[in-house]
Amino acid sequence: MDSVDFLSMPGLHILSWIHFPERSVARHILYGVIIGVSLSLTSTSLVAYYQERKRLRATRQFNLRPIELRGDEIIKGVTGLIGNTPLVRINSLSDALGVEILGKAEFLNPGGSVKDRVAVQMIDDAERQGLLRPHTGSRIFEGTVGSTGISIATVARARGYEATIIMPDDVAEEKVKALRALGADVERVRPASIVDKKQNLARERAKYFGLENGPTDHLPRAHLLPTPSSSVLVSTAATDALGAEHYVMTSNDEENFRTGPRGFFADQFENRSNYEAHFDGTGPEIWRQTNGKIDAFVSGAGTGGTIAGTGQFLKSMNEDIIVALSDPDGSGLYNKVKHDVMFDRKETEGTKRRHQVDTVVEGIGINRLTKNMELALPIIDDAFR
Repeated sequence: MDSVDFLSMPGLHILSWIHFPERSVARHILYGVIIGVSLSLTSTSLVAYYQERKRLRATRQFNLRPIELRGDEIIKGVTGLIGNTPLVRINSLSDALGVEILGKAEFLNPGGSVKDRVAVQMIDDAERQGLLRPHTGSRIFEGTVGSTGISIATVARARGYEATIIMPDDVAEEKVKALRALGADVERVRPASIVDKKQNLARERAKYFGLENGPTDHLPRAHLLPTPSSSVLVSTAATDALGAEHYVMTSNDEENFRTGPRGFFADQFENRSNYEAHFDGTGPEIWRQTNGKIDAFVSGAGTGGTIAGTGQFLKSMNEDIIVALSDPDGSGLYNKVKHDVMFDRKETEGTKRRHQVDTVVEGIGINRLTKNMELALPIIDDAFR
């Protein structure tokens, strides 16, 4: 067999052209490939991660946080349970309308209503101003159809005060029983027009607190302490038998003035503490619980404190948020918002009663403008009857 010249074969001729790089060069090339692949995988993973986060944020923007009280926390008394109420998604309406409709579960407050916040704020503010001192036999007076009275009775007993609640005799009997169970004195009166003197009965009771026989020629009135809100009245039994301008207090009178029992008229309708409770509490809670993703706030109004305080806070965070009033039949607030006239349909010519006092919802709606409601009017965008 003839010998074969392998170098003349085509395949071997090509191999003769290939030159493998030196070891150091090959190592650098390998490192480059590894780094390139790693960077590619990392960037792809980061993009996927942030896309997933964006998707989850979009789907969870109204996911509600639980109440922030943990099981291992110790609450200081019943007032520690007030506030931090959850938002509840109203599934039927939300699904039907394609928007998220959430309700603030204020019924979970220990007193059963949003008025718990107001009661705490009013007493806190009074104590800060030196108007009330606990465990001195002082008494808080208020006129109410029930909810505020229950809240005041709950908080007053927890904070070392007595409570007297003046209420119409046509409110639900369950409210009266609840008040008495909480230790409050309940005085029931016939329903009266807002201009009737009976509307000021709680104020009168506070004014003459400590005077066993009430106002007389010799004891004209209890001492009125100056307050930041002129509507809040505080009395003490250190009174002037001959007229304040002629009276010089004895040392015992001064001590009684400083530490003795006082009568405090809470006056939820005019007391600015009502507004502050919601501006400092309810509004910030709603903003936090919705992560600021809120388009509208809808509320009824009685005293006006809830819609004023909550609405003002939400508007301060985002002026595009719509604040709307839901007003029952028999109330004049709807027309005040819509037409700037405090007027109800039932007061039209030929139908107006001498004293228009009732709305179809107990405790909501009113036919006069309170100081708290005045704070709400500039920020209410719409009203619905």
